[in-house]
Amino acid sequence: MVQIDDKIISLDIFEKRFVCDLPHCLGSCCVEGESGAPLEDEETEILDEIFPAIRHLLSPEAVEIVEKNGTWEVDPDGDKVTPIIRGRECVYTYFDQEGVCRCAIEKAYNEGLVNFKKPISCHLYPIRVDKYENYEALNYHLWPVCNPARELGQKIGVPVFRFLKEPIIRKYGERFYEEMEDIFKYLENQKKQKTAGDEKNIKE
Repeated sequence: MVQIDDKIISLDIFEKRFVCDLPHCLGSCCVEGESGAPLEDEETEILDEIFPAIRHLLSPEAVEIVEKNGTWEVDPDGDKVTPIIRGRECVYTYFDQEGVCRCAIEKAYNEGLVNFKKPISCHLYPIRVDKYENYEALNYHLWPVCNPARELGQKIGVPVFRFLKEPIIRKYGERFYEEMEDIFKYLENQKKQKTAGDEKNIKE
């Protein structure tokens, strides 16, 4: 683990590789799971505000659920989350012509209909943030549905934190991300020194 300010960060975020591969995973992270996407308190208000602007992008079933139960709900663990359809996909999704599950909020954002891109928990995935009294813990969430992303990330060599540069800056700012880059360079240098030392010992 490493620390920046009051954030404790898992080394996996620097050492693991990850790049979303939608043609192979088909957006399964928006479909699988026991509950919807975790929401910040202020995001529940935002969903209330933007629903009229994104309503036309949602399925009739999703609209019915939102109009009946609200734009967000509380799951069995007591967390505020997005509603889901029949225990499956988030209500704020749609399926494109290739069968990929995509975010309707992000589509509306890209079309200039709203100024909110998506819940930060979605944007930051596979980083999960756990909040404690005096600090936040940033962990790498390992989920089998994301195996294609791990394979692609490994193939092209993109660390988790670099893949998530935009959402990290969105949540924590430029300086925080730059410090993550410094930590990554330090860890890589330590790894190279260890490898060089091991090779030297073998030769001796």
